[in-house]
Amino acid sequence: MKSAILQGVNLVCIVARHQSLTSAAKELSLTVGAVSQQLQQIEDKLGFSVFERHARGIRLTEQGSKLVESTSHHLAAIEENVFQLTHVSERKQIRLKLTPSFAFKWLVPRLDKFHKLYPDVQIHTFAEGALVDSDNRNFDIAIDYGPIPYKYQTAELLMAESLIPVMSPSYQQSHPVQLDNASWREVVLLHDVMPWASAAKDHEWHYWAKQQRLSFETNQGHFFNRTDMAMSAAEAGVGIALARTALLSNELKEGRLVAPFAAISANAGYFVLTHTDNPYTRLFKNWLREQVVID
Repeated sequence: MKSAILQGVNLVCIVARHQSLTSAAKELSLTVGAVSQQLQQIEDKLGFSVFERHARGIRLTEQGSKLVESTSHHLAAIEENVFQLTHVSERKQIRLKLTPSFAFKWLVPRLDKFHKLYPDVQIHTFAEGALVDSDNRNFDIAIDYGPIPYKYQTAELLMAESLIPVMSPSYQQSHPVQLDNASWREVVLLHDVMPWASAAKDHEWHYWAKQQRLSFETNQGHFFNRTDMAMSAAEAGVGIALARTALLSNELKEGRLVAPFAAISANAGYFVLTHTDNPYTRLFKNWLREQVVID
């Protein structure tokens, strides 16, 4: 009986973490019906309802919240101890999925810090085409870029992004843009054609112009499937790119790029999706959060 209740409480904590029967069922490799049936059984044993069902899914009841708060950290400690005992000889690896721009401009320059802190944990980085296919769950952790709110409620916002127009000093000299429509009609815009799935190819420039209360043709210029390529084209003097501030390193300090206007919120950000929840992935996610704070 005690073992059944412990297993049931663990199930409750998993479902509470996902806030979705479907997502929890995927982690547990069970059907949604099986998870729902097991929840009903544990509620019968406990003598109270743990979840409320509503049109958009489920949420914890007051008693369910108290149960999760009082037990989740104990279960996590047990899981971690068991994991360490049963994975002593296993190589510590994390399969990480993310976009090439974020990998190249943000993650890679910081990976040496992680390796020095945790030399026995290997990060296998898979930088995909332009977008992260988070529906294909052949990863432990994925970092995706998308609008706020993000399409998956279970994803964790790592950091919000901002947009800032950048160009080479020579391009600024020949095109001294101001916040007026006339000057923007004379420049070449450089785009990330796919900031996320289903976004219009001029989405970011259209958004920026609207936020600045400008009205000029944004569907013109050169289009790239990566933000860092648009930024490189700006550095080469091809036109003006909308840089994501997280992807800027020393370009502004070294004068390779100039930014005549302040950054604005992109209403988008980088989200962490977790497929494999174990002590190593939790360690890496904590390290990612620390890097954002340091920045």
